Amino acid sequence: MGNQKRENYFGEGVAERYDDSSSEMFDPAVIEATVDFLAGLAEDGAALELGVGTGRVALPLSRRGVTVCGIDLSSEMVERLKAKPGGDRIQVAMGDFASTRVPGEFTLAYVVYNTINNLTTQDEQVSCFQNAAAHLRPGGCFVVEVGVPQLQRLPPGETVRPFTVTPSRLGFDEYDIATQGLISHHYWMEDDRFRGLSMPFRYVWPAELDLMARLAGMSLRERWSGWNREPFTSESRKHISVWRTST
Repeated sequence: MGNQKRENYFGEGVAERYDDSSSEMFDPAVIEATVDFLAGLAEDGAALELGVGTGRVALPLSRRGVTVCGIDLSSEMVERLKAKPGGDRIQVAMGDFASTRVPGEFTLAYVVYNTINNLTTQDEQVSCFQNAAAHLRPGGCFVVEVGVPQLQRLPPGETVRPFTVTPSRLGFDEYDIATQGLISHHYWMEDDRFRGLSMPFRYVWPAELDLMARLAGMSLRERWSGWNREPFTSESRKHISVWRTST
């Protein structure tokens, strides 16, 4: 299996509190809609999650009867997946999801909740699409859920935009427009003191993803602004895009 060296930003400190997040992504209605969408694309085949983490999506998808495999760089996150009911049914390959291969052929590969942005260069993101396509059978689908870059909400001359401001949690995105770089700064209250973590990302535009898909031999099948297939518009804050391999 291919495996590039990449820093693990999802070590024990993040993994131990990852499932305690109050983020919308853990809302049962959101998870149900996500799984409905993905299960419909998987049909009678297997699914591969790139960046499977603690199994937020993989486990409920598996409970729907879909065979799910995963790739992840963080052993700490995967340990929590394996400790959950049904975790033993998820085969996980450890490594960089831009290059790591797993055995088998899949009808569906997917990467959710901005995880594609953890690949911090265009080359790595292109490789991710090629890796996904290499796992898919003819007519298989690759799904990406990712935010639309919020540059239009960034005042001229400024590089930092807050995304969370509460008494116990602060979050700021710091943009480098010249390189499509983004550092996400998180601060939270723990034991009466603020703790912090900063993670690098590379934001990416829908049209750029479409070109990556084309380079990997896939074409756009559909694009929505939410898992319930809400229309994608100029005001959408994120998109869920589905590309399909040739039949």
